[in-house]
Amino acid sequence: MARFLIVVPPLTGHILPTVAVGAELSARGHEVAWAGNSTYLGGVLPPDCRVFAVDDEFPGEPLASRLERWRGLRSATAFRFFWEDFLIPLAHSMVPGIRAAVDAFDPEVMLVDQQALAGALIARERGIAWATSATTTAELGDQYETMPKLTDWLHEQTAQLQRTYGVGEPVDLRFSDALVLAFSSEALLAPPEPLGEHIAFVGPALGPRKPGPAFDWAWLDPQRAHVLVSLGTVNQDSGDRFFAVALEALGSLADTVQGIVVGPVDRLDPPANVLVVDRVPQLELLPQLDAVLCHGGHNTTCEALAHRVPLVVAPIRDDQPAVASQVTAAGAGIRVKFGRVNAAELREAIVAVLTDPTYRDAAAVIAASFEAAGGAKAAADRLEKLT
Repeated sequence: MARFLIVVPPLTGHILPTVAVGAELSARGHEVAWAGNSTYLGGVLPPDCRVFAVDDEFPGEPLASRLERWRGLRSATAFRFFWEDFLIPLAHSMVPGIRAAVDAFDPEVMLVDQQALAGALIARERGIAWATSATTTAELGDQYETMPKLTDWLHEQTAQLQRTYGVGEPVDLRFSDALVLAFSSEALLAPPEPLGEHIAFVGPALGPRKPGPAFDWAWLDPQRAHVLVSLGTVNQDSGDRFFAVALEALGSLADTVQGIVVGPVDRLDPPANVLVVDRVPQLELLPQLDAVLCHGGHNTTCEALAHRVPLVVAPIRDDQPAVASQVTAAGAGIRVKFGRVNAAELREAIVAVLTDPTYRDAAAVIAASFEAAGGAKAAADRLEKLT
């Protein structure tokens, strides 16, 4: 049996897909451990998982305030900030902890999130086989082809990181040339040309997770449609305007729709047909839903589609516009403008995905492609081949 070390950044959405993959590897008799921020990992992983804490805060501005500043940025400015002020400093801060984890665990294979650059860096430094956990597929497509200078800048940033540690000829640390686990399907990404055989589309990795928060299941009225509104864990605090618009739109549909809004409970005044909570057991709730209104986060989008639930997508930044484009191109949802949509427009979009069966039919097509991709079992199959 082999030892697999999973390296993740302090971003919940990037940890979630690895939970099911790690569980599958463990069920096959392999030793599995995670390396990353212990607080974030502790909030997601089941309690019996082995964790190597990589908690060194990068110097200067704390993580929380950096993310707060990032929330207010858009487009290329947000992209540069995210890499220059977050991911690159994060990589430097994680290097000592990842080295220590490798020394203690002696992994044969490392599964490294595409934004946990230190994991790929140390795998190269130690000569360990490594695969990429691609928690978003946007960069596998043509997300930045219209911004070649931005792409060149990114490559120079990661090249300089590698030169700093003397790990040899620079490579793209975001993507292993041995194996990239893409938690989606080609049917959803729809690449313009075939991608390399080392890119394995395994679909969403859904499986047992740490028990979710309590939820009032009796509140759900079986005679009305159910719509979940979520902006994910990172963007929730910057969505007050959008949440207000969503509450107005949902309130106007009280006779036929109930809404569940994952948002700041203390700042929202919902109508009677809307329940506002700070967290939901999302995987357990999805089978009860008829639509999801979200920002286009890759996990929420793919989990909804895996349950044949159509979407209204309001992308904010980063990969979200690309993910929203994937959804609309597949016919599985409607895109609205996060900062400009009004209640009437949002109401129209919600009604459309609830009443026009073509959206749910398209979501079902994507769900079938996810099922065929194999999920965590397919991911484990490919990882075992690296041992």
